[in-house]
Amino acid sequence: MSIVIKSLFSHLDTLPGGNPETAEEVMMQQAETIDWKQELVTVTDVLAKIKPGMNIFVGTGIAEPRTLVQGLMASQQGNLQDLTLIQVVSLGDTINKEVLDSRKFRLKTFYSGWVANEAITSGQVDLIPSRFSRLPWLVESGFFQIDVAFVQISTPDEAGYASLGVAVDIARQAMQQASIVVGEICDQVPVTLGDTFVHIRDFNYLVQSTEKPWQIGRWAPPAVFDRVAENVARIVEDGSCISFSIGPLYESLAKKLQSKRHLGIHSVFVTDAVMDLIKSGAVSNRCKNFFRGKSIGAYAIGTPQFMAWLHRNPLVELQGVDVVLAPQNIGKNERFMAIFPASRVDITGDVALHAGKGMVAVGPGELLEHVEGARISPGGRVICALPSRNREGHPTIQISVQGLPNKISMRESLDMIVTEYGVAALTGLSVRERAQAIIDIAHPDDREELIFQAKQKQILYQDQIYLAESGHLFPHEIQTKQTFKNGLIVNFRPIKPSDEEAMRTLFYRFSDESVYYRYFSAIKTMPHAKMQEYVNVDFSKDMAIIGYSVSATGKHRLVCEGRYVHSPHHPYADTAFVVDEQFQNHGIATFLLDYLIQIAKQHGLKGLMADVLATNKSMMKVFEKSQYPITAVLASGIYELTIQFDTSPGDHPGITYMRSQMPSWGS
Repeated sequence: MSIVIKSLFSHLDTLPGGNPETAEEVMMQQAETIDWKQELVTVTDVLAKIKPGMNIFVGTGIAEPRTLVQGLMASQQGNLQDLTLIQVVSLGDTINKEVLDSRKFRLKTFYSGWVANEAITSGQVDLIPSRFSRLPWLVESGFFQIDVAFVQISTPDEAGYASLGVAVDIARQAMQQASIVVGEICDQVPVTLGDTFVHIRDFNYLVQSTEKPWQIGRWAPPAVFDRVAENVARIVEDGSCISFSIGPLYESLAKKLQSKRHLGIHSVFVTDAVMDLIKSGAVSNRCKNFFRGKSIGAYAIGTPQFMAWLHRNPLVELQGVDVVLAPQNIGKNERFMAIFPASRVDITGDVALHAGKGMVAVGPGELLEHVEGARISPGGRVICALPSRNREGHPTIQISVQGLPNKISMRESLDMIVTEYGVAALTGLSVRERAQAIIDIAHPDDREELIFQAKQKQILYQDQIYLAESGHLFPHEIQTKQTFKNGLIVNFRPIKPSDEEAMRTLFYRFSDESVYYRYFSAIKTMPHAKMQEYVNVDFSKDMAIIGYSVSATGKHRLVCEGRYVHSPHHPYADTAFVVDEQFQNHGIATFLLDYLIQIAKQHGLKGLMADVLATNKSMMKVFEKSQYPITAVLASGIYELTIQFDTSPGDHPGITYMRSQMPSWGS
């Protein structure tokens, strides 16, 4: 009796009403151990109850009841005619194209996965476009008639309770509507927590599984996905909430996020990659406002090792798709990162999603839920991540994705596109600006053609400059993040052609004095023709670094720029830099000078030179803080500074003035 009572108490939260009276009544009814093995029937017995024309709900993926489905596929019973199979996502291998060719069955699915994709194209499978969060309501409301439900469950306990295991999706709604509910008991199905528990009295028939659950191995991501994921990880802040799917992008991303802290998981799929991320300590779910402290999903999919880890794991809960994918629930979590792969993107921000094996859940229905959720989420982002070329070597960034399958308009919702060549932040940009930003992260060999096509379509200026060699020479390894006074965080990286508008805006924020100190003349305007020459850099000899801050809303603001220009056959390069006046006195200029010195040394330069007006005392203070010795020669009101790298840092630092009367700039 004690064992039975303990088992019942473990499921009190799943009982109807959730109140003590109901729990006590049920406990009294179930006081004796239930021998569920006496309830078992054969698959043939079950199939005999099915009538022609019935609609049969089948569990998804690893939750596919393979013994029942294989029996259905192989049976020659005369009553099994003109049947419709309903499956949320077609993942497994039991319902195959050959069976569908027989015309005995027809499959309806809400997303094709890889099994049904070809069959949908050929007209053998019906694809039902729908928002995933609405699927339970569609079943409950009778839009989809379900006569039979085939559901995989874990081994029941002494009180007769079992778990739906690795898929909740719409199983409960299907069981409630069906007149024939069949549970396939599989001893390899993990007991998962959340809205997963069912009782054997909820089933008309029980069968014992004779097949192992369908399993999926882990991806071995090509190296390019590691570089894409590394760029995505730079965007993800500590405390962010992430949604995962399956495929190489997410395998790489889980590795790159392991240095983060207090991440949250709110995901359709819980996978091996999610397991690794949780085990690394990066996930605490403490910053979530929905299911705080828990990683939640609607499906679990992965290896046997993952299933063993998932069994009765209190850190993970599975819920229905109406709970997991409701935008209002997603949006309760701050900094929700909707990260998804794509097959192609175009230079305006529209995308074509994958079709076929490998990208299971990233379909329009599921993606739109995440997009809306990210819009509601404070600090939420919608991020498309993909290699600049696919496995066949074809460009993934194109002039247009019109006419491609699974095309979806994203230009109004997409915040960022990420490739192995960087991040294109699109929010608030015009079509021209975003085209330039996206081209900047295309494969270097594809950029010239994209610029040519964009000019033909009047998207880019006709005089737009492109230095063909700059793409291959762009120093992607040069990027860092630094925290300054008052917690100001500035990201540093080499300048790109798409920084033209940000540099132009920075220029017009300068006072006349700052402009004169930087350019040694009273420049009043900085038109496109002049600025685009400034942002197109030949990195074979020159270097230009920008620093930008990111607001809580995701807005990028350029706060500084520094560069050196190297003349051939000369061991020194000329340097200059400037900081937005609102961000001065934070230490940014000092860091930028040190960073330029570090880069210049790595590129084999012997030193840097700079011209500073004698009246520019604040800039002279910056140079005085250098760890390297500097000589200053005054000529015509300008100090000609020379920084020498051939001495050790700290060896006679500061400025040596080449005049008998030393000026005093302060400490």
